[in-house]
Amino acid sequence: MSEMSFETAVMSRRSVRGFQDKEVPQDVLNKVFDIARWSPSGTNIQPWQTYVASGVVRDTLREQMMAAVKAGTKPNQDHKEPRKPLGQVWKDRRRECAAVLYRAMDISWDDKEARGAASFRNFELFDAPHVAFLCMDEAFGLGSAWDVGMYAQTLMLAMTANGLASCAQGTMGHHPELVREAFGLGPEVKVLFGLSFGYEDTSMQVNTAHTERAALGDTVTFRR
Repeated sequence: MSEMSFETAVMSRRSVRGFQDKEVPQDVLNKVFDIARWSPSGTNIQPWQTYVASGVVRDTLREQMMAAVKAGTKPNQDHKEPRKPLGQVWKDRRRECAAVLYRAMDISWDDKEARGAASFRNFELFDAPHVAFLCMDEAFGLGSAWDVGMYAQTLMLAMTANGLASCAQGTMGHHPELVREAFGLGPEVKVLFGLSFGYEDTSMQVNTAHTERAALGDTVTFRR
């Protein structure tokens, strides 16, 4: 594989929602997670704790999460931050992201059943052979969650540069008790979100979806 530039890795990385039934070799797993551990964090505290489910563990978690959703079990995230309603500009961006996905899958906005099935694919892990759960100890607060976010970005870019695809999923934090049970974790380990990953299935229509980004001037202000 030819070496990928940083710019190419950043601009080609995207959320993939359809994966091949092909596990990533352990040496590649070791490589990308080893790169990610060099992520920055405040006072180099490195609060992230990452648990990667593959094989039987992945299969069991997938079945449990799908069963929980089908049973109507309400999400019980470890971190519930109070927030005011989103402003219109952010609502518009979120809606456009959904519209891009639905267009790629030929789903009309009024087709609630098809939209529900598309949403349920989250809990099927989009058929990814691996899922990483990004966690941190209950001793850490919001500032350390930023550190975990930087770790996740580094990890996803490492995956992109090494031929892997990924999709960060807040839904993987909906049922944290299942994650703790699967890995034998104590209640002090809190699940933030998950990352399904593997090799992209380029035959899947949903993977033709490509979102845009706001113009530089909409999000960055320069002053001298």
